Amino acid sequence: MQDGKDNKKLVFQWKMFFLMIKVLFVCHGNICRSPMAEFVFKDLVEKQGLSSMFHIESRATSSEEIGNGIHYGTRRKLDEHGIKGYESKRAQRITRRDYEEYDYILIMDALNQRNIVYNVGMDDNRKISRLLDYSNNPRDISDPWYTGNFDLTYSDIYEGCVSFLDYLKRNNKC
Repeated sequence: MQDGKDNKKLVFQWKMFFLMIKVLFVCHGNICRSPMAEFVFKDLVEKQGLSSMFHIESRATSSEEIGNGIHYGTRRKLDEHGIKGYESKRAQRITRRDYEEYDYILIMDALNQRNIVYNVGMDDNRKISRLLDYSNNPRDISDPWYTGNFDLTYSDIYEGCVSFLDYLKRNNKC
């Protein structure tokens, strides 16, 4: 009898996942910008009582950092803003399956677009856009791995996440 209950639970979970808005943030290594965006966006939707409507994750376009934890500069910025839950996050590379499963693939810069196409093929479903394309000032988000400026990166990511959530609300997606 337990197997029947377990199967019903799995079917219910699959249906809920299917109905969720699936958002994937992507940057080069999945240790700075994209995990920052993942956890900032999770925090925003949680504070607005929308968590059950979303499935949110992040990935890399490269394999250089696979398995590594979030960069200490990103952890510090998330801590400064009281954002938790990132402790077990490890870098993962985007796959074709990710492209097929996620509704929105939000990249940090134009180079990420080229690298995603290399990894998963063409964006035939037009799922890929820069995070800040949803803001009033579309632009790339600079990589703090190179600049060291995690404050600017956080500011840009927060702006992009708020703008993206506003876009979803204005268009009755959530």
